[in-house]
Amino acid sequence: MAEPLLQVEHLKTHFDVTKGIFSPKQIVKAVDDVSFTVGRGETYGLVGESGCGKSTLGRTLVKIYPATEGKILYDGKDIAKLNKTEEKEFRREVQMIFQDPYASLNPRMTVGEIIKEPMEIHGILGSASEREERAAELLKLVGLKPDHIRRYPHEFSGGQRQRISIARTLALNPKFIICDEPISALDVSIQAQIINLLKEIQEEMGISYLFVAHDLSMVNYISDRIGVMYLGHLVEEGEADELYSHPLHPYTQALLSAIPIPDPDVAKSRERIRLEGELPTPINPPPGCPFQGRCPYATEECKKERPEMKDYNGHKAACFHLLNQGG
Repeated sequence: MAEPLLQVEHLKTHFDVTKGIFSPKQIVKAVDDVSFTVGRGETYGLVGESGCGKSTLGRTLVKIYPATEGKILYDGKDIAKLNKTEEKEFRREVQMIFQDPYASLNPRMTVGEIIKEPMEIHGILGSASEREERAAELLKLVGLKPDHIRRYPHEFSGGQRQRISIARTLALNPKFIICDEPISALDVSIQAQIINLLKEIQEEMGISYLFVAHDLSMVNYISDRIGVMYLGHLVEEGEADELYSHPLHPYTQALLSAIPIPDPDVAKSRERIRLEGELPTPINPPPGCPFQGRCPYATEECKKERPEMKDYNGHKAACFHLLNQGG
């Protein structure tokens, strides 16, 4: 793996949702003891079902949500202990592309104003004309026309709006971008264009990505390594091709079995793994493995203790079944 840029150590993001002073305490454990590393110039994919904590994790990394416990080290520095100057530098270097391109763009501002705003806040480029020129360059970089700079977000399609969001993100020359399901609201043909655009930008600028999505096939295409989340926990991690071809955790195996295959003959011969039971609530979850209520291999041990991530020749998974089978 490349030199680490981001290191997440035992991160927890919990929310108190207790309804009243006389009600029993209710804590949503959206992210619960997650650790991983993202290298320089690397794309780390994060997948899992809706509600597993992927987006909350991403928003915690950019300090939209405060971390409850654990450490987030960016370029070797704990982001919870940054001084004012370091904080501003962190805000410039770590950016986020949001899921809904329309909701994340100010409808009362022109495209040019949207892209120039972060440059003005951070004092990048001295004059208004230089910022205008830079905004036009960024629009061209993401596949739009420079004369789009005077239009408003509602005048564009969903794919074009996401390109505008990417241009705004690149305005500060970031080193690390969190992509929070940036293609889920787009048509399939547009999804491929956005993914290829992100790959081209990475090759040109050496940016690191945390790519959050629930589409494993798309994540496999763009990612160097992949982490699989379930109910706030990281249950498997490995090189993208290795995890895709040899999933270790039962949950990952079930996710991969649900990916549509374009060949009908292959699709008919493949066995679909169907998970029984319901997704447990993240509010005061029961002890033990978070997946034990839906796992076909669950034992009494799984109900009592939570398995730790173990290394299987560079491929990690948290599962007692694997340990009992000797890996």
